[in-house]
This record gives sequence, C-alpha cells and structure tokens, in this order.
Amino acid sequence: MMKSNSIAALAVTLLLLIAPSVGAAPEGAPQAAGDAHGIQPLVLIGLASMLIVAKLGGEFFERIGQPAVLGELIGGIIIGNLVLLGFTAAEPLKTNEVVAAIAEIGVIILLFEVGLESDLKEMMEVGWSSLLVAVLGVIAPFLLGWGVSAYFIPDEPRLVHVFIGATLCATSVGITARVFKDLGKLATREARIILGAAVIDDVLGLMILAVVAGAIKATATGVALSVMDVGLIAAKALMFLIGSIALGQFIVPHLLRGAGRLETRGVLLTLAISFCLLLSWLATKCGLSYIVGAFAAGLVLDEVHYKPARARKERDLRDLLQPVSFVLVPIFFVVMGMKVDLRFFGRPGLLGFALILTLAAIVGKQICSVGVIERGTNRLAIGLGMIPRGEVGLIFAGIGATLMLPNANGVSQAVIGPATFGAVVIMVIITTLVTPPLLKWSLGRGVSSKQ
Repeated sequence: MMKSNSIAALAVTLLLLIAPSVGAAPEGAPQAAGDAHGIQPLVLIGLASMLIVAKLGGEFFERIGQPAVLGELIGGIIIGNLVLLGFTAAEPLKTNEVVAAIAEIGVIILLFEVGLESDLKEMMEVGWSSLLVAVLGVIAPFLLGWGVSAYFIPDEPRLVHVFIGATLCATSVGITARVFKDLGKLATREARIILGAAVIDDVLGLMILAVVAGAIKATATGVALSVMDVGLIAAKALMFLIGSIALGQFIVPHLLRGAGRLETRGVLLTLAISFCLLLSWLATKCGLSYIVGAFAAGLVLDEVHYKPARARKERDLRDLLQPVSFVLVPIFFVVMGMKVDLRFFGRPGLLGFALILTLAAIVGKQICSVGVIERGTNRLAIGLGMIPRGEVGLIFAGIGATLMLPNANGVSQAVIGPATFGAVVIMVIITTLVTPPLLKWSLGRGVSSKQ
C-alpha cells in the first residue's frame, strides 16, 4: 500500500515537472498544431497526471476498505497544493476551460449512473417509512447546516447559509449499500428503507438545489424572489422530473426496438448518452441545473436492456456505461480536490467550522430515524446508514462554486468560496469514512428484520 502511494507521488511529480517544458514554446517559434486547435499540451499532460493519480489513489483506498472516491479526491488535493512545495505547473489546470468542461461531463455521467441505480418501483413500494426517513433526513440537516453557517460566517449573505444547508441534504447511498451487501443483509427491512429513502432524498435534494440556485441567480440580477416564485421553481423541477419519466416510458421502448435492428457497434450506449445530454440541456432551458436532467435520464432508462441484431445475449446499460464512467468521473473528483486550498486551513476557526458542519451532517441524519414506523426495526442502523454525503455533497459544492452573489460591498463573489469549499470537503471525507465501521457495529448489536 505504501508502494502504491510512492508510485502515485513519483508519477505526479515527474509529469508535473516536465509540464512546463511541454507547454512552453521558444520565443518566436511557430505555434504548435495542438495550440491551433485550442488544446494546450499542458492540458494533455495534466489530464494524464490526474487520471494516474485518481486510479492509484482509488486503488490504495479500496485496499484499506474505503471507497475509491476518497483516493480520487485526496489525489486532487495533493495536485492542487503542490504549489506549497514550489511546483506551480498544475496551477493553470485549476482554471482551464477544457479541464472544467471534461469534469462537468463527468458529473453528468455520474448523475446519470445514480439515476440508473435508482429503482422507482422499489421507491414506491417500500412504504411510508422510506418517505418519512427521507423527508426528515433532508429537513434536519438543511436547517442544522444553515444554522452552523450563519454562526461561523455571519457576514455572508443569507442565501450562502441556505446553500450550505442544501449541501448536507442528500445521501450517497453507494457506501451504505456496499456494507449491507458485504454483510449479506441487502434483503433486510433496514436496507430497503435506507435505499428507498436515499432515492427520495436525492430527488428532494435536487429540488432544493433548483430552488436555491434559482433564488441566487435572481438575487444576483437584483430581483427579489417571492414565495410564489420559490414555489414555481419547485413545481417546475418536480414537473420536469415527472414529465421526463412519463415521456420516457412511451418513447424509450420504441427507440430501443428500432436500435435493435441496427448493426453498428455501440448503438445503445450512444443513444443513452445522447438522451442524457438532451435532458440535461432541456433542464437548463427550464431554468434548472443540468444534473437534474442527467438524473431524470437515468431514472427513465433504469433497467434498460438491449438485444443487438447479431447477438442473442442482452446487454445491460450500466455495464456498457462503465468504461465511459471509469475515465470521466474520476476527473471530476480530482478537479474538486484541486479546488481545496490547504492554506486556508491556517485561518482560525475554519477547522472548527468544518468539524461542526460535519457534526451537523451526522446528527441531522440521526433525526431521520424517528420516521421509521415499523416495530422491531434497527433505527440506529438506518440513521447511521444515511450519513455519507460522498459525491452528492461535492456536486452541490461544485455548483455553489460557480454561482455568484454580491457581497456587502456590492462585489460579486462565489457562493461557495475556497475556504468554505474546503470545509465541505472535510465534511464529505469524514462522513464517508465513519459510516462503514459505525454501520457494521450497529448491525452487529441490533437485530435486522427480514422482509
């Protein structure tokens, strides 16, 4: 494991050391062909470095029983803070438009996958407990996060506090599902309640994000948002999700029947990604975030199988999408890590802000266990299983870093600044790390119920 770490450090150091010489051209020399097409050599070597570090970091964390996303995130933090050691070659990558665009495509694919893994039928069948757990698991962290933000950064506009509260809402259920699977308890009532609640609070979290982002954009243009406007944004988000799913149920089956007659390789994958991008575009046209459209596309195409004309074996869309996800999604997490500036952690109070925000994230999800109405259910396991924020919290924070609000002096600044972004990343890391051992402990001491 230490050997993997050393290789990762050596790889990134060597690549970044040669980056300045690759990206620079002698004075008066003709422009390189890559530059003529708008892709700088630094971007190419930078993306190579990011992918190598992401995969080696992910390998290291998986070997110690933790999700690979933590290795990708910490790898990005290392690259982004090499400037503290005198290496400045990676700095242009933080603001490079090509890298940013690839990272955004990565997050679209990620939310598409989340939608594919969400089962609407199961969400509707698990009963009132999942709904109550989801609603309480959104409201409590939202209010606690808002309060913590207002206490630690009181000079920021109110919408900043609201947005930070929104980053605590959604649950990254992949980590919890992995623990239940490893213990052979995916069929228990606790697991089904958590999985159903996680899908519902993803939808609720996206709706809150749509409302808060809409309020921020309106305020940035000098327009006050009324209660009716907020309701309109929420209704628009809900109608978009329902409309997309309803239309998809009628259109997608006909599309796939037609695609089955085509002999070109990769037809299903191409159509699926095109559909995802189309809904992402439609979401932006409706005033919503593009990730709402990507999530809706995944819900529509859930459990889609495809039988090619020349093959008898059906192909699962999630399997076909994996190679694309393996390349693009890690870039998003590395870019998120690169935005964490460790120099801000020298400021008094920032670490305290991060730790109290993490505590609010953990306590908020414990409150949701009150919503379990079945007797004989391990409520503690349900509350602990809802803790991890993972990629969802990072996605929300990343969007906050792109939204602008005027401060007290009238100067526009990011809703989620570098210091606050670092605090959110710490919250994501801690909630992700503590969930597996706590969940295993709670399942060991409590009795899990079979369906």
